Amino acid sequence: MMIICDDTEYVWAQKYRPKTIDDCILPEHTKSMIKKHIDSGEIPHFLFIGGPGCGKTTAAYAIANDIGCDVLYVNASLENGIDMLRTTFQSFASTVSLSDSGPKIIIGDEADGLSGAAQGGLKSLQEQFSKNCRFIFTANHRHKIIDPIQSRCTVVNFAIGNADKSKLAAEFFRRVKKILEQEKIEYDAKIVAELIKINFPDFRKTLNELQRYSTTGKIDAGILINLTDDAFKELITGLKQKNFATIRKWIAKNSDIEDTVIYRMLFDKASTIFTSQSIPQLILILADYGYKSGFVVDKEVNTVAAMVEIMSSCTFQ
Repeated sequence: MMIICDDTEYVWAQKYRPKTIDDCILPEHTKSMIKKHIDSGEIPHFLFIGGPGCGKTTAAYAIANDIGCDVLYVNASLENGIDMLRTTFQSFASTVSLSDSGPKIIIGDEADGLSGAAQGGLKSLQEQFSKNCRFIFTANHRHKIIDPIQSRCTVVNFAIGNADKSKLAAEFFRRVKKILEQEKIEYDAKIVAELIKINFPDFRKTLNELQRYSTTGKIDAGILINLTDDAFKELITGLKQKNFATIRKWIAKNSDIEDTVIYRMLFDKASTIFTSQSIPQLILILADYGYKSGFVVDKEVNTVAAMVEIMSSCTFQ
């Protein structure tokens, strides 16, 4: 069975982006809730919260496709000033839809990048044009969205619970295999599964990595060696040199890498990085910050703090 794709796109994450909610890889309770709104012909303002690549923007587009309405996409991290409200959001929201299939939709992607003034102005637009237009905001960090916007939206957390992880990973694995077969790329199923495990739940990064390594025409064990060596070399160097600026920059640049993946890498490679006397202390630090990761407000700050404690408490080879 062929996967529907957009042949005008080259990047796999865009080319094979699901077009409907049914095709999205989401926890069943999340998918069911969104489908009920679509089936009713009306949707609320949404705020989708979750890490990079977990399907927030894809779900927003899928809603618009399922309803068949007029849609405006805005990268709010780039167009984040108060003028954007008047020149972009307001002009689109205030005009009558050319479609009879429901209200217009504005997708405000990366809305946590909006300035405070812009967010303050948005709350009045949500009410002023609610009969004609709905807003779907996506954000990595809920705490960066002001409370008045949150209270006007149905907030959906795209975090994947332990009960759903294996099911969704398996579903994504099946889809990835179909993509590789459709692109005529040879692959080792065990290596593909391992790559998904490393990046999960960042579906976008997994597809980007697969496309990058597929240029050789084959996905095999060699890519895992490259992933480990290339991705973490700069971080390990920064730790050994106790260079805070390098570490802070690396973590910000690689925000799409889950903190748990970083902790696991340090644990797995501990014997080649740290002295034997320091490894027990390293394990205690990783366990502590891994636990905190489950409920901290900002995971990036938590990860930086973990690296600072490792630098100050552990001895390197």
